[in-house]
Amino acid sequence: MMKEQEIKQLICDLGKRIYARNMVAANDGNISVKLNDHEFLCTPTGVSKGFMTPEFICKVNEKGEVIEANEGYRPSSEIKMHMRIYAKRPDVGAVVHAHPNFATSFAIASQPLNKPIMPEAVISLGCVPLTPYGTPSTMEIPEAIDPYLDDFDAVLLESHGALTWSVDLMSAYMKMESLEFYAELLYKSSQIGTPTEFTKEQIAKLVEIRHNMGMPGRFPADRKGPNCYKCNRCFWKE
Repeated sequence: MMKEQEIKQLICDLGKRIYARNMVAANDGNISVKLNDHEFLCTPTGVSKGFMTPEFICKVNEKGEVIEANEGYRPSSEIKMHMRIYAKRPDVGAVVHAHPNFATSFAIASQPLNKPIMPEAVISLGCVPLTPYGTPSTMEIPEAIDPYLDDFDAVLLESHGALTWSVDLMSAYMKMESLEFYAELLYKSSQIGTPTEFTKEQIAKLVEIRHNMGMPGRFPADRKGPNCYKCNRCFWKE
């Protein structure tokens, strides 16, 4: 198990990676990690993710209240949406919020990522629904994402950005990378022509592969069984 200081360093390292990959600009984005049921580490408000060091990182409780923070630093105002995820999903160990260019472009255009065009995206993400718009730093965003938490591990926030979560920080970050890569390929292939989508049978085989791999997290097909093709929030629909 990683020590707290090591987790703080990893948050900073991944913050630099997010910044370097143009997934955030200026002070955008936020990251959190669950230490236990009552303690969470999170990035501070008003600080670029590309320039953080461990002493920047804050510790909060399950209500988002500060437990520890060095002078001049306080938790991100978006901590509310992180806490909603942890409250509803006990299996989640980390949450990442960013504004990756292609994924956020889909969010601004009010378009979910629901085209089954590449095996990796189907296996790792399933699809990425679009949640209703909520004003940042308010309870509107936690309320907007709440209906999606049971079935998904990634969402687009309408006109805002992307949000991913998983069992640990590296996994949550990798979901953000996968989401952005999926969005970029969907956008570029749409400029060339009409992207070829998998058939129901091909999707079912990919879902079986995911199950055989024993991948953690929630998956839209899991809740509705092998005939999950009628969900109007993803690509398992007729």
